[in-house]
Amino acid sequence: MRRFRRLIFFRAVLLAITLTGLAYLLFNAQYVYAALLAPICIWLLALNFRSQLRAYRELEEFAEAARYRDFTRHFPLSRARAELLPLRSAFNEINGVFKKISGERETQYQYLHQILEIVDTAILSYNTETHEVMWMNDAFKKLFGIPYLHRFEGLQKKNEDLYRKTIQLVPGQQTLLSVNSAKGNIKLLLTASYFQTPEGKFQLIVYQNVNEAIDETEAKAWQKLLSVLTHEIMNSIAPISSLAETLKGRLDNLPNSEELEDIRLGTETIKRRSEGLLKFAGTYRSLNKIERPSLSMVRAADLFENLYQLMEPSILQKNIELDIILRNTQLALELDVNLIEQVLINLLLNAMEAVKDVPQPHITLSASETDGKPRIQVSDNGRGIPADLLESIFIPFFTTRKSGSGVGLTLSKQIMLLHGGNILVHSEEDKGSVFTLQF
Repeated sequence: MRRFRRLIFFRAVLLAITLTGLAYLLFNAQYVYAALLAPICIWLLALNFRSQLRAYRELEEFAEAARYRDFTRHFPLSRARAELLPLRSAFNEINGVFKKISGERETQYQYLHQILEIVDTAILSYNTETHEVMWMNDAFKKLFGIPYLHRFEGLQKKNEDLYRKTIQLVPGQQTLLSVNSAKGNIKLLLTASYFQTPEGKFQLIVYQNVNEAIDETEAKAWQKLLSVLTHEIMNSIAPISSLAETLKGRLDNLPNSEELEDIRLGTETIKRRSEGLLKFAGTYRSLNKIERPSLSMVRAADLFENLYQLMEPSILQKNIELDIILRNTQLALELDVNLIEQVLINLLLNAMEAVKDVPQPHITLSASETDGKPRIQVSDNGRGIPADLLESIFIPFFTTRKSGSGVGLTLSKQIMLLHGGNILVHSEEDKGSVFTLQF
C-alpha cells in the first residue's frame, strides 16, 4: 500500500512538472523544446489514463461478480500491477467475507430445509400478493395427496374443503377442525402467521395432525364413562330382574284369573326389559375387557383366506361380489389375529348392510403398503354415510341401524389404537365408503 502511494505521488509530481515546463516553453515561444517535451507529457497522461482505466475495469468485474453472487471469483495478486494490487487485495477480502456469509446462510437453509422435511407436520407458505406457493414440505404432500402446487388457488381444485377452511383462518390463532385428506376425514390443528421480507408478504400455515392424539384421549374417556355406566346399570337392574322372576314364579302357582293374567303380563314385561338392559350393559362392558394385544407376524394372504372362508356363505346368500386385492402376496403385518379378525368381520358386516339395496352390490378387501406402513382397506359401493354423521360413527351407543348396538366401530377403533394404529373412513353419499386400517 505504501509503495502504491509513493508511485501515485511520483506520477502526479512528474506530470505537474512536465505540464508546467510545457506551458513555460510555449509561453516563451520555444517551440522546438516544447515539441520535445510534449511526447513526455502525452506519455504520462496516457500512463495515468490506462492506470485509471484498469482500475475501473477491475471494479466493473467485481461489481458483476457481486451482482451474480459469484463469490468464488479470485483476483490474482502475483502478477498484478502496483496500482491494482491494493484494489485486488480488497476485492479478495470482500469476496472472502461474502463467501463465508453465503456459506453460513446456505448451511442454515439446508439445516432448516431438512428439519421442515423430516417433521411430521404439514407446512405451506405462499405469497399473499401473487399467491405463488413458496414452500410445501413432504408431510403436506403425503397428508393431503398433493404432489405439486404452484399457486394457492390450485388447492381449491385439489381439496376444496381444505382450501375453504384455510382461507377462513385468523392469523395468530389456533383452530381445531375436521378436514378431508388422503387418509380420510382427520382432525387438524391449524395455525397461520404472516411475515414480510424484501421479496414480499407471506403467509405460513401449519397443519398439525392431532387425529390420533384426540382419538386416544376420547377412547380413554369413553372407557371410563362406560365402566361407570355399565357398573351402575347392572347393579340397579339385576335386583329388578331377579325380583320380577320371583314374582312371576309365585303368580304361576296361583289360580288363573283376569286380574292375575294382567299382573303376570306386566311382570313378564319387566323381566324381559330388565334382561335386555343387562345384555345391553354386558355388551358395552366388553369394550373395557381388551387388554394388551398378542402381536405376531401374519401374512395378509392368510388373514384374508380365513376371513373369506368365514364370510363366504353370507356373501353368496346375499349375492354380493367380493374382490380381494393383494399385490404383494408376501406382505406381512404385526397384529393380534383374533382382534383384527373381529375388526374386519365387523367392517364386512357393515359393508354388507350398506350394499343390500344396491343393484350390483360390490365389496373390496385389499392390503397394501404405503411409505413402509401396511394398511388394510374395506370398501363398498353402498349408500354411503352422510357427512354430518361421519364425526359420530365411532362414538359408543351411536348407530344408524335399527338392529345395531353401536359398539362395533367403537370397539374396532379401540383395537386399532391398541395396535399403535388407527381406523379412518372416507365416505360419500350414494357412492360408497372406504374404511382404512392403518398399522
